[in-house]
Amino acid sequence: MTDTDPVLRALAHPLRLRMLSLMWPGPMSTAELSRELDVSHALASQHLRRLDAVGLVELAEERVRRGGGERRYRTVQGTPLSDQLGGTPMLAEIMANALRERAGRRLERSEGVTVDAELWVDPETWQDVRRRLTELAVELHEAARPPHAPGTNPLGVSVMAFPLEDAAHPES
Repeated sequence: MTDTDPVLRALAHPLRLRMLSLMWPGPMSTAELSRELDVSHALASQHLRRLDAVGLVELAEERVRRGGGERRYRTVQGTPLSDQLGGTPMLAEIMANALRERAGRRLERSEGVTVDAELWVDPETWQDVRRRLTELAVELHEAARPPHAPGTNPLGVSVMAFPLEDAAHPES
């Protein structure tokens, strides 16, 4: 695993994925993250340092709080789970783990959308759908608010759509 992209390695832990999601709409401190995730301050700090080391978060502000300094970080804008990381099996496993964890927290009898398909479509349809999925992802990210903001609900969203190799004709 030594040749694995350091960003993928950082994303491989479900707690770090949740941290990135929590810090998307605005900066959070290690203390805020530890409370939200119900983990120790030391563990939250360790994971935050890992995300910072690979450039997935950035220092947003430093402020004085209760006589001490507080550093608040935010997720670097732009989705880390995008085509820039390619369709590696490790990325799929990272997303599958996140989906399993989120599915376990699904609100009972809630509305949702579940799709699993292997389809054959023309290239124009694929490009149009890919563009619209990207626009929807951007729209959701732009609408994101800090955890527990009044009038908001937590959502779990995972999308992975990509062309497949034609097993019968691998050269196509």
